Amino acid sequence: MRLLERNNTGGFRLTKPLPNDAIPKIPPYAILSHTWGDEEVLFGDLVDGTAKNKSGYAKIQFCGAQAERDGLRFFWVDTCCIDKSDKADKAELQHALNSMFRWYRDAEKCYVYLADVSTCGSDADGNSDWELAFRRCRWFTRGWTLQELIAPTVVEFFSKNGERLGDKKTLEKELHDITGIPLRALQGNPLSDFSVEERLAWIEKRNTGLEEDKVYSLFGIFDVYIPVMYGETRQRALKRLRDKIHEDYLCLSKLWPADPRDPRHDKERIELKRGGLLADAYRWVFDNADFNRWHQLPESRLLWIKGDPGKGKTMLLCGIINEIEGPITAGGGNFAYFFCEATDLRLNSATAVLRGLVYLLARRQPRLLSHLPENPYPSDDAMAWIVLSKALQEMLKDPNLKVTYLAIDALDECVVDQPKLLSLIAQISSVSARVKWVVSSRNWVQIEEQLATVAEHSRLSLELNAKSVTAAVKAFIRHKVMYLSELKQYDSTIKNAVHDYLSSNANGTFLWVALVCQALADPKVRKRHTPTKLRTFPPGLDSLYAQMMEHISNSEDADLCKRILAVTTVVRRPISLWELTTLVEMPDDIANDLESLEEVVKVCGSFLTLREQMVDFVHQSAKDFLLGKATTGTAIHHASQEAFNQVFPRGMEDVHHTIFSKSLSTMFTVLQRDMYGLKALGFPIDEVQPPSPDPLATVRYSCVFWVDHLRDSISDKTTAERSTHHAVHAFLKQKYLYWFEALSLLRAMSEGVVAIKQLEGLLGHTDQEQLLALVRDAHRFSLSYRWIVERAPLQAYTSALIFAPTGSVVKRNFRADEPDWVSTKPAVEADWNACLQTLEGHNDWVRSVAFSADSQRLTSGSDDRTVKIWDVASGQCLQTLQGHNGSVWSVAFSADSQRLASGSNDCTVKIWDATSGQCLQTLQGHNGSVQSVAFSADSQRLASGSSNCTVKIWDTALGQCLQTLQGHNGSVQSVAFSADS
Repeated sequence: MRLLERNNTGGFRLTKPLPNDAIPKIPPYAILSHTWGDEEVLFGDLVDGTAKNKSGYAKIQFCGAQAERDGLRFFWVDTCCIDKSDKADKAELQHALNSMFRWYRDAEKCYVYLADVSTCGSDADGNSDWELAFRRCRWFTRGWTLQELIAPTVVEFFSKNGERLGDKKTLEKELHDITGIPLRALQGNPLSDFSVEERLAWIEKRNTGLEEDKVYSLFGIFDVYIPVMYGETRQRALKRLRDKIHEDYLCLSKLWPADPRDPRHDKERIELKRGGLLADAYRWVFDNADFNRWHQLPESRLLWIKGDPGKGKTMLLCGIINEIEGPITAGGGNFAYFFCEATDLRLNSATAVLRGLVYLLARRQPRLLSHLPENPYPSDDAMAWIVLSKALQEMLKDPNLKVTYLAIDALDECVVDQPKLLSLIAQISSVSARVKWVVSSRNWVQIEEQLATVAEHSRLSLELNAKSVTAAVKAFIRHKVMYLSELKQYDSTIKNAVHDYLSSNANGTFLWVALVCQALADPKVRKRHTPTKLRTFPPGLDSLYAQMMEHISNSEDADLCKRILAVTTVVRRPISLWELTTLVEMPDDIANDLESLEEVVKVCGSFLTLREQMVDFVHQSAKDFLLGKATTGTAIHHASQEAFNQVFPRGMEDVHHTIFSKSLSTMFTVLQRDMYGLKALGFPIDEVQPPSPDPLATVRYSCVFWVDHLRDSISDKTTAERSTHHAVHAFLKQKYLYWFEALSLLRAMSEGVVAIKQLEGLLGHTDQEQLLALVRDAHRFSLSYRWIVERAPLQAYTSALIFAPTGSVVKRNFRADEPDWVSTKPAVEADWNACLQTLEGHNDWVRSVAFSADSQRLTSGSDDRTVKIWDVASGQCLQTLQGHNGSVWSVAFSADSQRLASGSNDCTVKIWDATSGQCLQTLQGHNGSVQSVAFSADSQRLASGSSNCTVKIWDTALGQCLQTLQGHNGSVQSVAFSADS
């Protein structure tokens, strides 16, 4: 990128090319948008000093003078800042075309020079007629000016006389009317919020000099990078653009393989679940010194919002996002967020958090997808963490990335790998000046200890800001009382009584107010009984839970309510009413009556919430109370323990077993061939839409989690009963292939493969040989054919069955499902061969392989000069390590699987971080090819054998050669340490 620089005499000169990846070093600049005329000043004209002889020079003078008035020394004009001559570097031109959107976006101001709009004329009444000329001006018809309108934050329009007409904000209605571009796009909303077809439509009525430019001018609108190929025709260019957009879509969809929701939808769901976001309940934070220190000071990179349960942390964070996301993204920055929920398996792990953050960043800036590997979400969580943590760090290092805000709510509800997540937050906060974090959690010491390692961080304690929180709760109370008053037609006496009681007993807790108001809104509570009902609600959240538990125990549906509470407490995600009917032992009179079931769920209303037929806990504190974890005083702890005993009278294992057995029974009844009536055997999964009603509605949960509940039903002192084995055997024998199809339809094939492997482990000691043989065969079947069934569900009955070995138990059990139209079937093996998986990806011979100590990863070294790390469970490549200048002859993991060594015929040994893929050390000293490497048992030393007849022993921490062992007369092709090193 070159800029024009004004000097003190009013002239200007071209700067030297600025590095493409030097965004922080590029000075503030203005940028010109215009339509090309006959005498434009070109790059060569500035170089040879003939620029002033062209009429287009006036536009450059205008831009420079306006920039100076705005306090900007540098400016950019496309005609002369890019060398488009025949002698120019074509790579530079390619880079300019792909960077144009970013250059306009990063400009301090964009000046639109309208050569066909004058402010000199006027109508008969003396009014300027520029408005009509503005609507008809040529600038709105040109293709490249589309991104020049959308990309910059500040766009100012000028007549050919240099008079300012307005800007993108003051003229937004006119701009919308002229262009048809939605106001939200003009106001800076992320372009990813608009569909592909909607964005393509914006260019339809515009023209370009070269037909391909009508497509190339959209690169920035879709944030994609594809090579420029003039002469290919517009249709060919559009196809390549669509192919790239689809490729990016597929990569994003792998981040969300089984659940179409993204973190934005979760945020909306949470706001609705909590009764909507009230501005008066969070606005106080923008006057808070701790918040403003974090928001305004570049060096303050982390804000931790902490407080007790029910104090409004989640809604406060929602308010912060709503208020500052727009200005940040409008300026080219990024805002990604994630809301942890301990009650939902999909939202309660460190891997899920990274998955959500990476997804939002990549969705808003698709070019960041280049930092993702081919498979961004391996089936194994440990592998997924490695891949996603590396991807996030690489994204945040991207030189083109502007300031990025990352928000995580409820860190205390990240129950899986929380320490790893906290460590990563601290690590990124310490090294990245362009990233700001805002996180929330309860007042947990372990969270405080890890976040305290961040040098520049702020803490916002809700307890220390009790006055502000109390005022916010009072605003929330006024809002709720107003709603109740309208709903129940309160007179002033009752209205005041409700307001006073809530105000006196809320103790700064939003959730307590919400639960009491929810109970008062019940149609069964008559208006005249409201004062009496009010006095039954004790102050304090846990006290309220205890009172509500007593109410449930005294209700007519007490037993059913407790069974519902038990199931919702142990399930691994929120479940639908349809799923609930199959997992809970239901009375015959409501087994298929969803309205009656809704009424029963509402009896549990202080613990459960029901929205869009999905049942979930109102808050993590409600679940904690039922699990006996409430600790606010001896009496409350006792009440919490008593609640646990009532909900789980025979222990949690018994509830898990009930869910397992009812899941198996329902799946046995529901699952059959071609559940969605696809008929076409090659029907692609990308085009599958669930029919209405959905035949899988009752078993969606069961299909994915039945094995998990079988595992959790087996305590350390017990094993699965023989009847359980018989049930599993019958299900797999008669329904396995239909379950396999259902997993594909549910986009949950990875979970299914893991489940069948887990089942094999659970049955490892069974004496049921037929069952064990069936499970092992099913596991091999799933590994071999998941890739095709995952893409086309009905291929389970064609490709999978036809090509399975003749001795496959699954093939024998489902022979009747083989296609009868295949008259000549291929010759196949009699049994599964020893090969579990074939890993493909290297471009040359593979010279060496090694397993990690935990057997979860495999590394390989190749003549293609790369080292690859593979996920053993899925067979997917996690990382490709590049750096050697020759074939990689040997690879080895350290004993703790944290490091990886590779030896090459470039005469070097490299030590890599096996998690990040970063090269830690390059060990030089051999004069020949390194044929073998091995770590000592304590991983502190490394041995290498070479074709130069020597063995070297290295200090792995310092990278120093400790010893050179001589004595061989030939190449050393193998080295090893003794067990005691």
